Amino acid sequence: MFLPALAVTVALVVQDQTPLRASAHDSAPRQAMLTQGDWLEVRGERQGYVQVYDHRRERPGYVRPGAVRRYEVDEATAPKLGTLVEYLEDMTGAESLGIGYAALFLRAAPAGSIGPEIFDAIGRMAERLARRASARTAKAGDGAMGAQLETAEGYGVHFVSFDKQGQTRVCYDGEAWKRVLSLGGNGPERARAALGLSDPACLDPALGPSEALGVTRSQAAAVDAVDPSKLGPEVGGSEVARLRVRRATVHAELAYFAARTGDATFARESADVAKRELMLAERAQLADDDRLAYDEAAMRVATVRWASEAPPAQATTAAHGLEIAIAAGEPGQTCVRVKRAADAHPFEHCTYAVVWPSSVRIAPHESAVAMVTQPLVGWSELLVLRPSQGTWSAETLAPAAIDPDLGYVELAGFTPDGAHLLVARESRASGPLGSPNTLAPWAQKAFQLVATSDLHVEKQATSLASFGSFRRWESPEWRGGTLALR
Repeated sequence: MFLPALAVTVALVVQDQTPLRASAHDSAPRQAMLTQGDWLEVRGERQGYVQVYDHRRERPGYVRPGAVRRYEVDEATAPKLGTLVEYLEDMTGAESLGIGYAALFLRAAPAGSIGPEIFDAIGRMAERLARRASARTAKAGDGAMGAQLETAEGYGVHFVSFDKQGQTRVCYDGEAWKRVLSLGGNGPERARAALGLSDPACLDPALGPSEALGVTRSQAAAVDAVDPSKLGPEVGGSEVARLRVRRATVHAELAYFAARTGDATFARESADVAKRELMLAERAQLADDDRLAYDEAAMRVATVRWASEAPPAQATTAAHGLEIAIAAGEPGQTCVRVKRAADAHPFEHCTYAVVWPSSVRIAPHESAVAMVTQPLVGWSELLVLRPSQGTWSAETLAPAAIDPDLGYVELAGFTPDGAHLLVARESRASGPLGSPNTLAPWAQKAFQLVATSDLHVEKQATSLASFGSFRRWESPEWRGGTLALR
């Protein structure tokens, strides 16, 4: 990994857009444009230039002395290189340079002196570089982003990229974080490694359910390897809460993919863990930047909480004179069948979403049947079946209609006459209709009174404090299980 085992004098490039020229003249053709962090083998000096060889591009050339720093890579230099890594590891915009110094340190330091702290530094810089490359809006210095990624890759720091919601997402593959965990590391280092290896934003949406389940299992293994209750006092309360929020997020995703692949037992266990970790996270301890992450975790857990709840008793459906069955349909489909005693044939609605049997509810006077379906990770909808002219119709309520990317809808009850549904919705969105004048994500919550006949919203509020009709008719079991009232 990193540099070849050669006794060489190395010139480390410290400025972006440094020309590698064909000869020692300002007017000489450029062989390449170098980026901070690139390393070059020093072969001499000529006419005020440093004569070098670029092993990554396999070409010789000349660079100005002011654009590079020269080092003899040996044990005597290792402490100085380690100090420079420590200085650069928190410097935004200098990640490729810091990774270059870390590579020199690993080459120079004795094997017995290399601990988890250097890999912690590499992980932090690589993760920050990936985050900058994934940003929605460009900032100063981002013009050299691609070159900095290539430089980091040249040292064995690998990234993966994929398209997600219309933009390219770049993620660090986490090799340095894995080394932190394998080498032990102190509490803060282990916490950072667990978080770095379990970022939900780094799950490729193009993966199939089985592949996504495998990736999420790996994320869960990493985050579960660091027990928040056993971290020492050197780990602050905000980091402990952040770690619990991440555990809740990962296990919520695990519950969905387990259900998607037909493992109901694993889905139930994962949903239990997700809800427990969310409840253990002390929200008051979270930094302001992590408050949205808490709400996002709560939304993800809310979409799968049904996996750990018992299905309604069959006697309940019998008392309503309805037969409701959930069974497999075409490959990948789940079908819901509803039949009244007077019906000759059952009504069938099939979907590629996960159907949560425990969420099935029947309105008074059989005016509707509602249940939660989940077509995507972190996204659930309310499927409403209604009798219509001797048959049934099916409609879906989504968490939001404008720039949504995360959210849930759940039934909170019915009015006594069955003419209205009580609905709780929560969603996260991003885009020009989000936070004013920004592309930052934002969260919204609503409690609604929805007409059963056509599902239009008749009344809504962001809080139940002044929503008397909702509070009067809400279901006690909904209040006992929902996360909307957290």
